[in-house]
Amino acid sequence: MLQRERLEAVHILPQDAAEAVLVGRVWSDVGGGPCPVLVRDGVVLDLTAVSPTVSGLFEIDELAQHLASRQDLPPLGTLDQFLSGDLGRLLAPIDLQAVKAAGVTFADSMLERVIEEQAKGDPGRAQAIREKLAPVLGDSLRGLVAGSEQAAKVKALLQDMGLWSQYLEVGIGPDAEIFTKAQPMSSVTCGDVVGIHPISQWNNPEPEIVLAVRSDGKIIGAALGNDVNLRDVEGRSALLLGKAKDNNASCSIGPFIRLFHGSFTMDVLRKVRVSLLVRGEDGFEMTGESPMEAISRAPENLVSQLRNRNHQYPDGVVLFLGTMFAPVKDRRGVGLGFTHEVGDRVEISTPTLGRLVNWVDRTDACPEWTFGTRALFENLAARGLLGRA
Repeated sequence: MLQRERLEAVHILPQDAAEAVLVGRVWSDVGGGPCPVLVRDGVVLDLTAVSPTVSGLFEIDELAQHLASRQDLPPLGTLDQFLSGDLGRLLAPIDLQAVKAAGVTFADSMLERVIEEQAKGDPGRAQAIREKLAPVLGDSLRGLVAGSEQAAKVKALLQDMGLWSQYLEVGIGPDAEIFTKAQPMSSVTCGDVVGIHPISQWNNPEPEIVLAVRSDGKIIGAALGNDVNLRDVEGRSALLLGKAKDNNASCSIGPFIRLFHGSFTMDVLRKVRVSLLVRGEDGFEMTGESPMEAISRAPENLVSQLRNRNHQYPDGVVLFLGTMFAPVKDRRGVGLGFTHEVGDRVEISTPTLGRLVNWVDRTDACPEWTFGTRALFENLAARGLLGRA
């Protein structure tokens, strides 16, 4: 049985929560199902009458201004009451949206992906390869703008040196790597367990910023995310990306989506630093940080490659922006690097978005995902809400 401490609102809210427009979802025991909510002054306000789905809510023009000015929203209870389970529980702050991710968007993670590929999924070979490649690839990639003329020159240089990789292609070439991270309705959130597939012996958290994008491609806000990754599986073959990424409880988003409003802008988001803290029941501790300023592609560029005339998302989409933090701290032995153990506490945070806390378990021990799109619409119909979804 995992040992999980009780979270409180003060632990997970942004530092300037009083100024933030925070949209989320809860399962309300009183309401009888999932409800989009606004969190204000520690109180969970019901948005079901505005829209019974977050997907529909995000299609409303000037949504942040509209929600910030509403004083008539009915309370469902306090955030602490939902965190304790007294009135229900937190859900991932999205519902019908597609869940996508951009990979290899930071120089350091580019290097680690190349190492995975060269090591063929064997963590014991990783350190020797890292020492060989880092002086060349690290110096070549840092500060490089993906798709630029200079990037093309570096690509030609690395090809001449026999160092080119499919990961470098998507990392500094014109086309970003964008893949499906999870299915709509399958994401977990703050306070839940996240899953590591039992076949994996080399895996890691990936602390990231997640953009909320409505159907017309407009970026309206952001959340924190953990793109749980199986390094040994992906390292065996990039064609196993789906098996490495999309597993039970392997995608965590939350605790809330902060809408752009007031002092919280895209320019502010570009400068955030995402922190990671992992604490194990074995006493192991690891920290790291991902500065968004180190990203090799602008968030807007990634969204334009995700959603355009060739590919649409009528229910909206969220996009993980990638991470520069690839943990290498030894855990199971010298030169074996980092891997998760059951019971790890994973904390991803930044002052403007709050704190996303999860505990690690095996995917076959995590609660099964059973409440999907069909269940949502059956629930909304039973509550007389389907016509407004």
